[in-house]
Amino acid sequence: MDLSERVEDEWVAAWIAADPDPATRAELSALDGPDLAERFAAPLRFGTAGLRGPVRAGPNGMNVAVVTRATAGLAAWLIEHGHRGGSVVVGRDARHGSEQFAAAAAQVLAAAGFRVVVVPAPGPTPLVAFACRDLDAVAGVQITASHNPPGDNGYKVYLAGGAQIVPPADGEIEELIAASPHAVDVPRRDVVHDPRADEIVGRYLDRISTRFPMVADASLRIALTPMHGVGGALAVDALARAGFTDVHVVDEQFDPDPDFPTVAFPNPEEAGASDLLLACAEKVEADIAIALDPDADRCAVGTRVDGTWRMLTGDETGALLGSFILSDAAAGPDDSPPVVASTLVSSSLLEKIARRVGARHVTTLTGFKWLVRAGEPLRYAYEEAIGHCVDPDAVRDKDGISAAVAVAVLADRCRRDDVGVADLLVSLYETHGVHVTRQHSVRVDDTTVIAALMDRLRTSPPSTLAGIAVTAEDYARRDDGLRTDAIALSGVAGDGMSVRVMARPSGTEPKLKYYIEMTTPPGFVVSATQSPAQTTYGADTRALVHLLDDMTLRVAAELAEYGRT
Repeated sequence: MDLSERVEDEWVAAWIAADPDPATRAELSALDGPDLAERFAAPLRFGTAGLRGPVRAGPNGMNVAVVTRATAGLAAWLIEHGHRGGSVVVGRDARHGSEQFAAAAAQVLAAAGFRVVVVPAPGPTPLVAFACRDLDAVAGVQITASHNPPGDNGYKVYLAGGAQIVPPADGEIEELIAASPHAVDVPRRDVVHDPRADEIVGRYLDRISTRFPMVADASLRIALTPMHGVGGALAVDALARAGFTDVHVVDEQFDPDPDFPTVAFPNPEEAGASDLLLACAEKVEADIAIALDPDADRCAVGTRVDGTWRMLTGDETGALLGSFILSDAAAGPDDSPPVVASTLVSSSLLEKIARRVGARHVTTLTGFKWLVRAGEPLRYAYEEAIGHCVDPDAVRDKDGISAAVAVAVLADRCRRDDVGVADLLVSLYETHGVHVTRQHSVRVDDTTVIAALMDRLRTSPPSTLAGIAVTAEDYARRDDGLRTDAIALSGVAGDGMSVRVMARPSGTEPKLKYYIEMTTPPGFVVSATQSPAQTTYGADTRALVHLLDDMTLRVAAELAEYGRT
């Protein structure tokens, strides 16, 4: 046995001995060879999203030992930054291990001298973000893996004000985690119940009611699914307070279930995930369909489009909610224009909507950690991945519950005006031009393939996409707040039709993502060179949407071919 093998064996033995959970100690002790080595190959990294990984023993899994040391590092960081003795909110979803992990985090924080406010039951992630602001807490911890597969769990951190962490805080906390004692040596203490915990849900619902008051004589019929997550009961309550009581839930998906038995992947964006919801909407003749992801921080919307139920994209919902919120958004105290924000991979439609009404639009890097820091007075922010922040003064993160209420209020107005939600989207296209977006991903086993593709896009990008000449911009060379590992391909045809593609590596999966957008200017008329069915399309906005949708498919196919050659 060489020195490196002895060191590794000593590390494994020390980790097992220091694991405070007998179940995971036994799990590791039963492993050997490659299976044991794999558990120690690459410890979970703490980043701006906290931790996320499979629930299992060892340093690269979510378990009590990892959560204990992560919380010790967070506590040390808070103390270093002058927050000793402050309040910290701890919440959890209903995933495997969440109760145990939340208890460990709360006990470590209590032993470190913090006043710990434990959300009393499994609840949505936005509850913790709200409570951080509402209670003036110095931090919040939510145990959740959002819409990851059932075998995963995670550890999400909010700092003062209820916003997610940004660099350099993530790196500083990670260093302190690495310097933390063995998990068994980290002090833990039982948490004294804080009566403020009993008020969190009520105060959160009261805030939503303040932001979206009761709608008199509402007759909107809603189909709803929380997708086996923790948002169902709270969403029904919030909707009822706003006047929406005709809510039909997907029974098979309403109660929390960490195994997510009716879906292959518990993400409303995934193909097939919302099939039961749309079937329910069709059956009960609903006016709108709403899907929450399992921790209820995301909200997807389904509606009839050309007579058929389908889920809207995050960009489509973002345009609808952005226009709705800006219709009565207040200026700042110094009469500064209201601010709305979206990310560099989202549609450009919100920017045009904002410009028309005199609001300020800000483009940020991906993630709500950046969106909620876009500027003041922030009134709305969204990302294409069905995340919506409709009440930034209360929740500085995406919030599926309050977004669901906002969607209901919007749909109720449409119903009273005898127009469909899809009709409202068409009217936005007629005012600002048609905007159609699509994602295309290249999944790989070897991540060096992604680096090679990005290098090729930088050195020899495609010259045309969908017949439109394009130029490339390397966002890694920018010197502003949008500097990131991404490449934009964009161009405008002579008739005003445009294409834009943002290419970037996924931050969580081994794949390269292409975010495609095709747009036309207002009043665009399809030429014979673009479609032989000129009289079919013409100025028909709905038909133009279908044409652009086909063109995004063409762009995706061209990008796939580019990656193969």
